[in-house]
Amino acid sequence: MLPPQRIAVTGASGLIGTTLVGHLKSEGHTVQRFVRRPAAAPDEISWDPIWGTVDMEALHGVDAVIHLAGAGVGDKRWTTKYKTEILNSRLLGTTAIAQAVATVKPQVFISASAMGWYGETGNRAVNEKDRGGDDFLATVCREWENAADLAGDVRTVKLRTGLVLDPTGGALGRMIPLFRFGVGGRLGSGKQWWSWITLHDVIRAITFALENPISGPINLTAPNPCTNREFTAALARALHRPAVFPVPAIALKLAFGGFSIEMLGSKKVEPEALINAGFNFDYPHIGAAISALVD
Repeated sequence: MLPPQRIAVTGASGLIGTTLVGHLKSEGHTVQRFVRRPAAAPDEISWDPIWGTVDMEALHGVDAVIHLAGAGVGDKRWTTKYKTEILNSRLLGTTAIAQAVATVKPQVFISASAMGWYGETGNRAVNEKDRGGDDFLATVCREWENAADLAGDVRTVKLRTGLVLDPTGGALGRMIPLFRFGVGGRLGSGKQWWSWITLHDVIRAITFALENPISGPINLTAPNPCTNREFTAALARALHRPAVFPVPAIALKLAFGGFSIEMLGSKKVEPEALINAGFNFDYPHIGAAISALVD
């Protein structure tokens, strides 16, 4: 365990950020949250990701910066306008934070990315050594990670996060009510690979990155990806409900537009860098993970 440190976090109000801030505080660290308005408390740092401004005086002396902010890729239909927002929220925000990091030089800079880096992988397993894809999200992730490199010689970790599972939000949070009412089922063919990780293990992995001298991209995905059919079957078993209402691909495309590509696409992503660094997952298998989450 690290001695008490001063850690600054963007995206502190999101699904991951909220839990991470609480965990870091419980470990005795001082956490400062970036806010997009004038700071109103000692634990706040003002910044504007669009204009690229950061309160450098408030940031001076931090031991670590964790950058999680970015517009949600599944929050809205992918109109041309929203796709621009998805890209700019990451590119501009990460550029501003990374340049600030290069100036104040904390011990480590941990910056969010996503498994979207790999694009469509089909049945092919990929790890951190594989090349990126060429679809929209792969392009976003490439620009996102390039911006993080502006931190210069500060140790930088890039979190290529998979499907984060927690009953309070994200994909699982949306699916649980449907399954409880007995109207859940596979998405499309159900053969697509889903690379997932519990929120619990996400927090443990970020803490691991703070405490250990790893750098570069790390896949935040459990070591056992599953197909969507396996995922929905595990959720149905855990809730003691049937999974007999598959959602046709055309319905997903009508409901979610461009984001349906991610729901129907296949990404088989393995966490080789974390495993090689000695990280152990508390929830490596989907059945046990979902059972614990919906218990």
